[in-house]
This record gives sequence, structure tokens and C-alpha cells, in this order.
Amino acid sequence: MNHKILIVDDEPKNLKLLKDILEVTGYTVLVAGNGREAIEAAMIHRPDLILMDLNLPVMDGMAATKILKNNPNTSDIPVLVLSGSVPGDNIRMGKTGCDGYITKPFNLGDLRNKIQEHLSK
Repeated sequence: MNHKILIVDDEPKNLKLLKDILEVTGYTVLVAGNGREAIEAAMIHRPDLILMDLNLPVMDGMAATKILKNNPNTSDIPVLVLSGSVPGDNIRMGKTGCDGYITKPFNLGDLRNKIQEHLSK
């Protein structure tokens, strides 16, 4: 099965790097540059997984995740936060319903393993 992954990041270099890595691995990749775009893309395309940065313009990643997790149409989509480690993030993320956390800079093997783990559930 060809899984769809939505990458949400406001940094074009990060989007390109992740998109290239995931497409080579065989995933269909969607991109969004802010939390509002992420919500729209998730509602329209129903990705199998979302990689969400926290620090985004327009709407941050935590607010977007909370909206997605409270919507019955998107609540079952796993959201993995992909962000630099900030003290207190784990507690705040737990309140939004994030399904996991990948710290930037990430290890390619760890990224692939976490994605596969959440797609196989």
C-alpha cells in the first residue's frame, strides 16, 4: 500500500529534505507551510500520517494538532511532532494528542522506524 504522509514545516529546506527522503522510500508526500494549511490538507487528502513542526506561522503545530485530534474526521490520523527539543514540550504535546515526537536534527533510521511503527498500527 502506498501511504500518504503530510509534512508540515515552514522551512522550505526542511520540506524539501523530508519530501525527498520519503518519496525515495515510496511514500506519497503532501506538504503544508503552516497549521491552517495542515488542517485543510488533512481534511481534503486524509493522509495516513502527519509530521508536524511546532513553530509555524499563522497557526502553530500544537494548535493545529489539537484541532485535528478533536475532529472526528481526522482524529485517527497519527501526528508525529518533528521539532527541536524544548523543555516542557512533552507535557504540552500530551495535552494536544500528539502520537509521538521526533527531535531535530533527526537520525534517518529513527525517522523511518517511527514512521513505519505508526503506519503499521
